[in-house]
Amino acid sequence: MRAKSETKRQAILDVATEVFREVGFERASMSEICARVGGSKATIYNYFPSKEELFFEIMFRSTEKEFEATHEALDPFTDDIAESLCHFGERLLALLFSPEVQAARRLIVSEAGRGELGRLCFERGPQRSLAMVSDFLQAAMDLGKLRQADAQVATLHLRGLLEAELLDHFLFQVPVEVSEEKIRGIVVRAVTVFIAAYGPV
Repeated sequence: MRAKSETKRQAILDVATEVFREVGFERASMSEICARVGGSKATIYNYFPSKEELFFEIMFRSTEKEFEATHEALDPFTDDIAESLCHFGERLLALLFSPEVQAARRLIVSEAGRGELGRLCFERGPQRSLAMVSDFLQAAMDLGKLRQADAQVATLHLRGLLEAELLDHFLFQVPVEVSEEKIRGIVVRAVTVFIAAYGPV
């Protein structure tokens, strides 16, 4: 029974992915997804309580491995905190500024005021990342590798520095090169400023 349920859930996700790609989030409907999958709308709602939940699950499924790998780069026990931050920053920017994630982020921002999508993605993306990076920075502070400070505020400063050179291009949808070399340069500059502010006294 569980295998059958998982097969149905996967079928819904596959069909919903097609519909979202074809018509976008706003124009996509649970009715259309249901018609393509077959069965009743009640069945889809048993798996996914809302269109927002369904969209997020699709996005989550495609990025979760990269999200986990990005945060696994953080090691408070390393001899070189700056190097650990650089590994993290390079992975984070490569993920955030990949074409697929940029498109999803823009959609989320445009839809945020109309439903639960913004809150849902914030809680399971940026807020989750904030907690993980804050834990890392707090551990580094406790080990004397960074000065004592509010770890959550330090995390926000780090994230702001990492995105500073690309954020306006993202917000105004101005094309910009995001090659590995460019990302590496951005990250080194951001981490240099961060360490100047939060390095051990």
